Amino acid sequence: MKKQFELIATAAAGIEAVVGRELRDLGYDCQVENGRVRFQGDRRAIIETNLWLRAADRVKIVVGTFPAKTFEELFQGVFALDWENYLPLGARFPISKAKCVKSKLHNEPSVQAISKKAVVKKLQKHYARPEGVPLMENGAEFKIEVSILKDQATVLIDTTGSSLFKRGYRTEKGGAPIKENMAAAILLLSNWYPDKPLIDPTCGSGTFCIEAAMIARNMAPGLRRTFSFEEWNWMDDRLIHEVRQEASRKINREIELDIMGTDIDARMVEIAKENAQKAGVSSDITFKQMRVQDLHSDKINGVIISNPPYGERLSDDEGVTKLYTEMGHVFAPLKTWSKFIITSDEGFESKFGSKADKKRKLYNGTLKVDLYQYFGERVKRQIKA
Repeated sequence: MKKQFELIATAAAGIEAVVGRELRDLGYDCQVENGRVRFQGDRRAIIETNLWLRAADRVKIVVGTFPAKTFEELFQGVFALDWENYLPLGARFPISKAKCVKSKLHNEPSVQAISKKAVVKKLQKHYARPEGVPLMENGAEFKIEVSILKDQATVLIDTTGSSLFKRGYRTEKGGAPIKENMAAAILLLSNWYPDKPLIDPTCGSGTFCIEAAMIARNMAPGLRRTFSFEEWNWMDDRLIHEVRQEASRKINREIELDIMGTDIDARMVEIAKENAQKAGVSSDITFKQMRVQDLHSDKINGVIISNPPYGERLSDDEGVTKLYTEMGHVFAPLKTWSKFIITSDEGFESKFGSKADKKRKLYNGTLKVDLYQYFGERVKRQIKA
């Protein structure tokens, strides 16, 4: 079995650079591309990146790439790859996804079927199994993906399992939640640091507040969940245990935080409290039921992050316009506070009443949204002796 791997971390459009920064912070050299970040690493890297990446979707192994303009080329290309270094006898290996973009081969079900046939044939040859007898697939699962872009095929194995945004703490959610990894990416893009106050005035199920507390405490987001690679016989259980233990030891239990989440819906506030409890950060966050227009603060240099209800997601247009206008009035006196607001409403700035200092295009799931960034006036804080 292999020692070194070509790996990619996939990411939503607009946050690839955040994932790149996270990988570099973990000590990996990487190349940022559209929708993915490439890096190399060993088995420890597979465990570490799944456990620690906050903004990525998945970590995948690149088994190989080759040109494929015909089904014959696809078959031979997949067959030529070193499957014996990944798939033990008895493994389940569905071709879970085929994607063809701007390529001569465009029938995705056929790409799946031919790729499967090629892997089966290679394993029969390697494990000296007769061709007419089907391979038993009753062991650990290795999900294989085939992506063909401009006639170049890339074959991948998913190491993650259910996507990395599933941290394991959010059991219930509101009508249109923001994904955990998107919330973490926005916090990492913002100018919030753990010594600044943070408020989410439309907190819903509490995702921003919980992700902020986890970032501040240096809690690995994957500590409370399992991954596909944990079932694989060539991944060392002791190494997995060791990397998990190291992550647990790195949690900062000393820091004091000032994080508040408010929502008009009392039921959502209760859900947010439950989610924070499950994430192990309930003592770090104050959740309360409150209308946006009742928000005020005497603190300075804080950060407001909000994912308010917007047209396509939830509310009626009139309600949304009113909410944005109220937000503009309520946030205006908070001169030293920075505000980060996500919405798909292109008329947001006129309703809010001021032009953003910076806008960034992002995707919340498949919905194109903008992150409107307003930077606070800087005031020197008194350093506590």
